[in-house]
Amino acid sequence: FVQDNESQSTFGVVRGLHYQIGEYAQAKLVRVVKGKVFDVAVDLRKNSQTFGKWYGIELSEEQKNMFFIPKGFAHGFSVLSETAVFSYKCDQFYNKESERGILFSDPKLKIDWKIPTNKAIISEKDKILPLFEYADYF
Repeated sequence: FVQDNESQSTFGVVRGLHYQIGEYAQAKLVRVVKGKVFDVAVDLRKNSQTFGKWYGIELSEEQKNMFFIPKGFAHGFSVLSETAVFSYKCDQFYNKESERGILFSDPKLKIDWKIPTNKAIISEKDKILPLFEYADYF
């Protein structure tokens, strides 16, 4: 891994779905240092049997579990605890020109973020991400 990142968020924050394309595509190893999150990966690999499907897992400081997200997947998480400190390692550096995303509430993906929709806190940047059907795939 070439880059370590850490973020702190409060209950209801949903981040994502984020990914990078081309030579800056990233694999990530994620974990929660404090609190609890629901972590999601969406398969963007066109030739995969699970293309367009998502997988979610609860990560917490109590469980001390990790989740590996390979290249070719979009990634996001929702904060289930009062606060959460989220740590992730990337195998490629951040590159603004390669950055892409998918709207967290895409109706075709039907992701259950484990928090009430009216409690979701979304950044302005994430609110305007495109739907899955307009995403750049792998």
